[in-house]
Amino acid sequence: MTVLKTSLRNFLAHKGRMALSAVAVLLSVAFVSGTLVFTDTMNTTFDKLFAATSSDVTVSARGASDTGETTSDTGRPPVLAASVLGKVRAVDGVRSAEGTVFSTSVTVVDRKKESLSPSSGAPTIVGSWNGNDARTMRITSGAAPHGSGQVMVDADTADRHHLGLGDEIGVISAVGTHTAKISGIAAFQVTNPGAAMFYLDTPTAQRTLVGQPGVYTNVNVTAADGVSDARLKRNVVGALGPGYQVQTAKETADANQKDVEELLGVMKYAMLGFAGIAFLVGIFLIINTFSMLVAQRTREIGLMRAVGSSRRQVNRSVLIEALLLGVLGSLLGVGAGIGIAVGLMKLMSLVGMNLSTGDLTVAWTTPVIGLLLGVVVTVLAAYLPARRAGKVSPMAALRDAGAPADARAGRVRALLGAVLTGGGGYCLYLASAADKSSEGSLWLGLGVLFSLIGFVVIGPVLAGAMVRVIGAVVLRAFGPVGRMAERNALRNPRRTGATGAALMIGLALVACLSVVGSSMVASATDQLDETVGADFIIQSDSGQMLTPQAVKAIKDTPELARVTEYKLTKADYTTPDGKTLKNTDITAADPTYATDLRTETVAGDLKDAYLPDSMSVHEKFAEDHGIRLGSKITVAFRGGRTAHLTVRAITSSDVVIDAGAKYISTETLARYVPAANMPLDMLVFATAHQGQQKDAYPALKAALHDYPQYTVRDQSDYKDALKDQIGQMLNMIYGLLGLAIVVAVLGVVNTLALSVVERTREIGLMRAIGLSRRQLRRMIRLESVVIALFGALLGLGLGMGWGATAQKLLALEGLRVLEIPWPTIIGVFVGSAFVGLFAALVPAFRAGRMNVLAAIATE
Repeated sequence: MTVLKTSLRNFLAHKGRMALSAVAVLLSVAFVSGTLVFTDTMNTTFDKLFAATSSDVTVSARGASDTGETTSDTGRPPVLAASVLGKVRAVDGVRSAEGTVFSTSVTVVDRKKESLSPSSGAPTIVGSWNGNDARTMRITSGAAPHGSGQVMVDADTADRHHLGLGDEIGVISAVGTHTAKISGIAAFQVTNPGAAMFYLDTPTAQRTLVGQPGVYTNVNVTAADGVSDARLKRNVVGALGPGYQVQTAKETADANQKDVEELLGVMKYAMLGFAGIAFLVGIFLIINTFSMLVAQRTREIGLMRAVGSSRRQVNRSVLIEALLLGVLGSLLGVGAGIGIAVGLMKLMSLVGMNLSTGDLTVAWTTPVIGLLLGVVVTVLAAYLPARRAGKVSPMAALRDAGAPADARAGRVRALLGAVLTGGGGYCLYLASAADKSSEGSLWLGLGVLFSLIGFVVIGPVLAGAMVRVIGAVVLRAFGPVGRMAERNALRNPRRTGATGAALMIGLALVACLSVVGSSMVASATDQLDETVGADFIIQSDSGQMLTPQAVKAIKDTPELARVTEYKLTKADYTTPDGKTLKNTDITAADPTYATDLRTETVAGDLKDAYLPDSMSVHEKFAEDHGIRLGSKITVAFRGGRTAHLTVRAITSSDVVIDAGAKYISTETLARYVPAANMPLDMLVFATAHQGQQKDAYPALKAALHDYPQYTVRDQSDYKDALKDQIGQMLNMIYGLLGLAIVVAVLGVVNTLALSVVERTREIGLMRAIGLSRRQLRRMIRLESVVIALFGALLGLGLGMGWGATAQKLLALEGLRVLEIPWPTIIGVFVGSAFVGLFAALVPAFRAGRMNVLAAIATE
């Protein structure tokens, strides 16, 4: 009980300093809790949606996915004959059955030819209005569609694009473009995660989406009273026989939920990874806080030992303080995490994904995980300072506050740090020298781990030399105040090293990712310059294939000299070594593609691959399956016949653009795949007549005005798109890493605040002999800048080393150019100085307000 009272008294006596450490715990726990609450809420939302929209049993055509997704490389959904509906209605246990048609391979535009698709990446779904939809949608104005000239739209899409009754819209599919006027608006009865829904009547949907009457994509079956879904499924399968996909409501919902969980899983674990980084940075803050508190209370601890307190009691007293800090920070963090989840939901709503706070899901595991993480990490971080406190001897009560440094421990630390850093460097060397990226990745991971730990351990040793160098460059201009700031930073190298290490971690990751991202862009643009001979690339950024009407509009552009179509489909391969490879990609392109993409070959000529019944393979594929020029590969095309193709060229695997592609001509594909099953173009290359490039660019854009889902890019545009794509990804990662940097800044603030308290008497004496308040504040600010720049130098140097090694591995995959983004590196370094200035504002202000006489009288 005495130990608990002592711990509570000490905790409350230093509540201001504890608050900064609690904020670090709070932020880390909040990020973990917020991620868990957000993903659980997303799962709840989709669970309700899928449960509400799934019929008791759904019958789909062979080729439909488990989720009922109807996209295909032909742009038309797989369909069921009308006779299937009659057979299902006659099955025992069926109360009702209804044929429906829907597709997601569509684009919907308004009168101005602007896309009405969600910006969030959610699907655009056009289908027939049916009884199953009527259960989940309520018509709020107008009426359901009747006749080819009417369409109904969901209320969220109508609000987002300011659509009203009577407005005309166009549905663009592989069949063509169908225009209709809005006859009704329907609101979701459950939360809509952002999909845009458009409804036609059944005959119109059949003509618009499939191009033929009397067919359905699905048959929705409702069970009679007392008939289970499983029993109904067995009856339907028995009546229809094989060749159909039949699923219960639970199976359909589970398949949809699996896709959602895969998407959410990537986001969830990425966010948890960054929360882990924040925890790691927070550990340094907590260690520093308790180390300084223990150092300041050396006399008090010595007196406790002198009057009978055991080492265990002193140790336990410090750990109880850490436990209180962990519990308080974790509880606040769990609450803040729920707020973060709500904020993420509001943010998603701004980009079109509507999530209702009514579905907010806080599982019992979330606060438990948050509390456990926060408390365990805090107590573990405080263990070393607590152990150090337990070693304080009673004789320390007779000394001034502050325990002498352990020289032996410093030597051991330096040796261990050197060994770990050297081991990490050797692992990075092995990674850069690896012949296969899979082998090098393991060495890279070990190198990052060991070098990071090594730099953390050896940080106090490096602090002495690096702070002097930084001081010579940055602080000498500030005269005696600068020299005092340098000495303050050098006074306790362990503290400076730990504080700088917290900032180092976040900046190392920033530097590494910047190098990797810049190298990827530079490598891709370099290969683009070397290999792409076409003037323009036309494709959909959302992954939709080009409709025949759009391709015709491109080909009809008079300024173009040639147009090259590019298709991707699936086939089963039987290679010369007797192996069968199922559902493998094969690329079909016009013969001019050999000119449009100057792909490096290691054997043969790529132009020969476009001869009838010929193909090319890439080098690694050839090596794995014993393929050489003249080898025969049996290719069973999906939706077509089997061909025996001769290998006429072997391309290099060491490329970025079209890496791993296996080429045939569109003529060969058409020979074995009927027209009804021919895949649409993934993209199209276009080359202008000599001297007409400038005129062809606007002409192409004008030709595709009615097809806003497609983008025309010249090579410059394509490079910019690559930069933007990687830049957006990096900006998102930098934003998440900002959490770790915020925690590191708190560490600098805490270190300076405690350092000011530790030096209260010294500050009073300096003020008494003439140091002005302004000079005192400047001294503390400069000390903070030195610590921040020390952490930045360590982090940026380490990160660039990681990034350069990672690029060596990427070079094995064709990304050969190493580019150091010096503007970013220099900007981060300079920014670190401002971070130091910002972190010192409050400690410097408090030091400047200190009463001189009271400070001198302090013991």
